[in-house]
Amino acid sequence: MLDQQIPDIPWQQLTTPYGRGAAIPQLIEEEHYRQLAELIEHQGTLWQVTPWVMLILLKKLGSQDKEDVSLQEIELYLAVAQAITVDYLEPTQTVQPMQKLLDRNYLWTENEEDDDQERERETPTGYEQTAFLSYYYFSYLLLQEAIPSLTAITLHNNEAADRLAELLRLLEHLNK
Repeated sequence: MLDQQIPDIPWQQLTTPYGRGAAIPQLIEEEHYRQLAELIEHQGTLWQVTPWVMLILLKKLGSQDKEDVSLQEIELYLAVAQAITVDYLEPTQTVQPMQKLLDRNYLWTENEEDDDQERERETPTGYEQTAFLSYYYFSYLLLQEAIPSLTAITLHNNEAADRLAELLRLLEHLNK
């Protein structure tokens, strides 16, 4: 999955715990990992934006100097991994392929004036069970694919080594 082309992501139509994801591209560019972590994982919940942020960051991670990876970036990955349980890892209960999550059926409207009405729905758009489980499933797959990069960072980055070890143990446990 990390070798796929990154699609045009309609951040304005994807949600976070605090609203729309329009600010995410700038946060990624400026490497504001703590702020990103708050937008992609909140109290054990992953959001519409999560797999897309993970795709971009983990793809970038593969080509990054291992010594330059920050502890905050690793903690972002760890927060996402901690939200994932084996209950979320059944591919038959997810939207396939991941790019289909960007179909209009799963996106909020471009008009933010409809947000209050959307939130009041019993199941807001993009949070039907198969879509919701997909945010966990694809985030997990992306993390699994990044294990070689994460392992290499462990060898070259003392600052993040303990948190990386915790992340790798967690991913190994989920893989059983």
